Amino acid sequence: MGTSHEDILQLIKAKAENLYLARRMLCAEAVLVTLNHTFKAGLSEEQAVSLAAPFCVGIGDSGCLCGALSGGVLSLGLILGADSPYHYRKKIRSASRDLHNRFRDRFGSTCCRVISKTIKHDSKAHFIQCAGLTAETAGLTAEILLSIKPDLVSNMDQAFLHKRETKIGGIARTLVQRAQF
Repeated sequence: MGTSHEDILQLIKAKAENLYLARRMLCAEAVLVTLNHTFKAGLSEEQAVSLAAPFCVGIGDSGCLCGALSGGVLSLGLILGADSPYHYRKKIRSASRDLHNRFRDRFGSTCCRVISKTIKHDSKAHFIQCAGLTAETAGLTAEILLSIKPDLVSNMDQAFLHKRETKIGGIARTLVQRAQF
């Protein structure tokens, strides 16, 4: 394929961050959509957004569990359990604990309020921080997925990872999608 493991992780991080920065999706949505689409896990974008939406902004705007982390955990369950979910439940829980611990060690907490406490009053800084958390969590999750299922690389959607959205395009697409309902 010609793309290194590290290059793949960087592309995944950049894609999740782009979906967030383009204002297409919030944290949990961007992580789940990115990993679902990249690894062809089978959900439509609408299904992935629907599953992840309740976890955004710390579970329904509560500021509790970081939405990006929630999106990562959802991705682990979806992708690791795809073949045989009942058989892989223990592996999914172990991978989720690993992601939780890596996230906590890197960011000092898994709680949205705690992580954003010092910048919550600055909406621009908060937005940038959340975009970074979204990117990093997508990368951490992909790293865990690839360590457990290295064959995922052979069926990745590279074109999806390379496509970038602009902020104006992301906002316009979101408005059109909302108008359809």
